Amino acid sequence: MSKLRKDEVVRIPLEECEIPKQWYNIIADMPNKPGPYYSPMTGKIAEPEEMMAIFPKELLMQEMTLDRWIDIPGEVRTMYRQWRPSPLYRARSLEKVLGTPARIYYKYEGTNATGSHKLNTSLAQAFYNRKEGIKRLATETGAGQWGSALSLACNHFGLECTVYMVRVSYQQKPYRRSFIQTFGAEIFPSPSTRTMAGKKILERDPGSTGSLGIAISEAVEDAATHDDTNYSLGSVLNHVCLHQTVIGQECKKQLEKIDEYPDVVIACCGGGSNFAGIAFPFLRDKFSGKNVRAVAVEPTACPTLTKGRFAYDYGDAVQMGPIAKMYTLGHDFVPAGIHAGGLRYHGDSPIVSQLYHDGLIEAVAYAQKPVFDAAVTFARAEGIIPAPESSHAVKGAVDEALKAKEAGDERVILFNLSGHGYFDMAAYDYYFSGDMVDYEYPEKILEESMKNLPDIK
Repeated sequence: MSKLRKDEVVRIPLEECEIPKQWYNIIADMPNKPGPYYSPMTGKIAEPEEMMAIFPKELLMQEMTLDRWIDIPGEVRTMYRQWRPSPLYRARSLEKVLGTPARIYYKYEGTNATGSHKLNTSLAQAFYNRKEGIKRLATETGAGQWGSALSLACNHFGLECTVYMVRVSYQQKPYRRSFIQTFGAEIFPSPSTRTMAGKKILERDPGSTGSLGIAISEAVEDAATHDDTNYSLGSVLNHVCLHQTVIGQECKKQLEKIDEYPDVVIACCGGGSNFAGIAFPFLRDKFSGKNVRAVAVEPTACPTLTKGRFAYDYGDAVQMGPIAKMYTLGHDFVPAGIHAGGLRYHGDSPIVSQLYHDGLIEAVAYAQKPVFDAAVTFARAEGIIPAPESSHAVKGAVDEALKAKEAGDERVILFNLSGHGYFDMAAYDYYFSGDMVDYEYPEKILEESMKNLPDIK
């Protein structure tokens, strides 16, 4: 194959044989490792046996391992071939619209049936659970991307699937519900009356719009009270971030084909999985002395990294899941019903949090309206309507490109377009109506939500 020319290329391809054969575990190379998990029952470091009540042994091993590379099972890699390698594009039309000397590239993870990056880990999780004899997986979902991905993966590997969808997103995104049901999963708005956790929340607040923390509580309870059921999480945990690193590994190969390397890598960040997926393979280079920045972009309505506290906190609202050290807004935090439905978790990945605490990555928060401004600019230039979550990364890339324009700098910008917005057109309708408002949580509310953090030193 002849060498591609970066001054001509628009789409940078890879062959099927170039799909990564291993996942990259960044913990092996981190200067400071993330803190251990603590048990919500004992207040002591969690024993693997406790977590085996809701997770399969192989995923727990991946959660704790210091091995740098983890082999991708053949069955999972075979399924990856249906849409991987995913395309990397040069955003030439967007560059022209912005009048920037920067070169902008985006990795498009929306080409699979679910329309987002989430399938990279849902297939792996369903595979390992089936291997250990589990019959059903229970999970939460916010915007619906994760519920869609797990429903498809469970259908493929012959598992039943139960999804607790954050109520505000359940109401806003009916076609995500239909997608999930198409692949045989059952879906309930959270908080629901199916669990003690859901009933407890509804007794306190009958009109609750829900949160990922609440939905996680329901899914964890469901798994813990059924012997044939495990819990599955679409972000935050170490093994989830691990599975997503196929994204960044492919990016590196694609950019190598045109002798290119990014100055900055950008992704939206809710729990941290798609940011981890594209950024972690490049951060490995940073640890070796490479000059590359990584920027996590979040909404001002749920500003976990930019306004949260680096502390131990419960992963869910009812304090059933493991306690992790992370940037958190407090497990009692219930974000506004913003249309970036997938960026509403109160905490962040322990790995991403440690990296941010150590100054190895950056974070920025944007309000809704400028995010949708950037999304529409991108769509009109590049012909893809981005998911509201992914639009935060678009906004981050646009700002970087405009800074490059001001400085006359030909910097290379890479961002993760982690999903398309074709299930999210109601959010775009709201934006075009002129009724969309920006929301930024008052400091007083943030202080209140962090009063009940666990007492772990």
